[in-house]
Amino acid sequence: MTHLFDLTGKVALVTGATHGLGMAMATALGKAGATLVVNGNTPEKMERALEQYRAEGLDVKGYLFDVTNEDLAKENVERIEQEVGPISILVNNAGMIKRIPALEMDVADFRKVLDVDLTGPFIMSKQVGKYMVQRQEGKIINICSMMSELGRDTVTAYSAAKGGLKMLTRNLATEWARYNVQVNGIGPGYFATDQTAPIRVDGHPFNEFIIHRTPAGRWGDPEDLAGATIFLASRASEFVNGQILYVDGGILATIGKPSNEK
Repeated sequence: MTHLFDLTGKVALVTGATHGLGMAMATALGKAGATLVVNGNTPEKMERALEQYRAEGLDVKGYLFDVTNEDLAKENVERIEQEVGPISILVNNAGMIKRIPALEMDVADFRKVLDVDLTGPFIMSKQVGKYMVQRQEGKIINICSMMSELGRDTVTAYSAAKGGLKMLTRNLATEWARYNVQVNGIGPGYFATDQTAPIRVDGHPFNEFIIHRTPAGRWGDPEDLAGATIFLASRASEFVNGQILYVDGGILATIGKPSNEK
């Protein structure tokens, strides 16, 4: 059955893959055999990321461009198709968050989050998807969030964007499944990354909340995303369309524990 998950010969483009969960998912695709193309915005971060990928023995190319700029996205997708090969897998991971209460949030900030987290995936899916539709083969994975389903204080724009991304995923699947293009999503829970390191300490209220709230009783490890990513990028998911696979340790499955329950 291993051939179902083998990505040898496939070109995988992962946006926002110079650090964090994007890098973890890209690394998984590379270790499954894919030729990696990683996108980022910052030259210094890209250089460090490429060194890390190559230290893992992965075949990787880096392209610097803003996924919210349709002209740049079109130009770079064309370059990747010519210089690296046909893009078989697209992971729309690039994203941002602004933690601002709704009543204090400027419309400009709201629009910026939607631009990066929702319009960017649309632009990239459109530019890569046209080639996939022509070839009648392809996998698009949108990185959604638990905020695609739930709200939380101070993340109004992020939740709106990730909720929209869930429905963008379903609608693109509706339009492109007939061309053998599978469009699905992954919704990560709370993960142990460099960004969360300051709050992942014993005694920190949010650390205690996450461990208490998650049925698995821990933060996710970035490598926990590897299986879901490879599954949705591989032949194993040929008849999976428009689904969001939540990798959250069970948070969305439960209303949570009472505060007095251990």
